[in-house]
Amino acid sequence: MKPFALIIMLISTLFLQACVHKIVTVPAKVAYKTTKGVVKGTVAVGKAIIPGGDDDEGDDKGKKKK
Repeated sequence: MKPFALIIMLISTLFLQACVHKIVTVPAKVAYKTTKGVVKGTVAVGKAIIPGGDDDEGDDKGKKKK
């Protein structure tokens, strides 16, 4: 009976390890995606508010200066 109990303990440990991995990684992925979206939105708002940003430099590349 001892080998059977040992095998059951090992199998249940592996199942619990998979569950813990899922519990830890799913919230981390959600937090990463949320933070990524917030940062992108903040950068877009910053570029819209600040005049003379990087976008203006790109317009002058094709034109000759007098």
